[in-house]
Amino acid sequence: MRDNEYILQFNNVCFRYEGDEENVVLPLALDNINLNIKKGEFVAVLGHNGSGKSTLAKLCNALLVPESGKVIAAGMDTSDSIHEYDIRQHIGVVFQNPDNQIVATIVEEDVAFGPENLGVEPKEIRRRVDEALKTVGMYEYRLHEPHKLSGGQKQRVAIAGILAMMTDCIVLDEPTAMLDPIGRREVLKTIGKLNKELGITIVFITHFMNEAVAADRVIIMDSAKILLDGTPKEVFKERNLLKKVGLGIPPAAELAHKLRKTLPDFPDGILTADEFAERFITYARA
Repeated sequence: MRDNEYILQFNNVCFRYEGDEENVVLPLALDNINLNIKKGEFVAVLGHNGSGKSTLAKLCNALLVPESGKVIAAGMDTSDSIHEYDIRQHIGVVFQNPDNQIVATIVEEDVAFGPENLGVEPKEIRRRVDEALKTVGMYEYRLHEPHKLSGGQKQRVAIAGILAMMTDCIVLDEPTAMLDPIGRREVLKTIGKLNKELGITIVFITHFMNEAVAADRVIIMDSAKILLDGTPKEVFKERNLLKKVGLGIPPAAELAHKLRKTLPDFPDGILTADEFAERFITYARA
């Protein structure tokens, strides 16, 4: 496959943070990572705290650069500072706490912040802001004060701000971690829409197993390395391996696994509650 079919490439990437004290060498936060992400893919990255997934996110758009190896983002080497500005026009990052990304007192002004810094003409900014807010379902809140919004609404505004910059790829670093179930559903629905309807590449970092089932591909990280990489069904089949590294499987998959102890011929590969209900009804009628 040609390189231009990838939006992100990690080639033998290692990274470590600097210690607080002189001569203290910390362990690698990423250890020899090799990873290619295709344009238009929806990739979920899972792992416990300290596994390296947030470091991976920051390396995607040159917020961090590798200690060794190369990260190629939208065809550009992130270690070359001359590309930093261009890379961030192609790869946007949304962080866990939306309050850290809100810079204005009115929603539409916040969404306009990125395009304004890119020097986009006012008429085009207006068009982008309106389109981005409509895409994430927040257009009716365009004149509201961001701090008065719910957590899920704030996160959707943060996503709109990245969309207004017209990035090709959005990296989301645990964007639902601080949200209630309603806010999580709002954000997940938005992410799915961006990927399926607009073809935007999504790198979705989460610690919720059930949030990863909608992805095209799931990557499991452990101890600074990639442990598993495959489709959701392929990855979540590895129940015992995931358990060894302190991770579980989606609740519906776990329920199906327990049910198969009593009903050995109950279908395998179930990941969602809807799929479980459908298979259970079919099985009961058989």
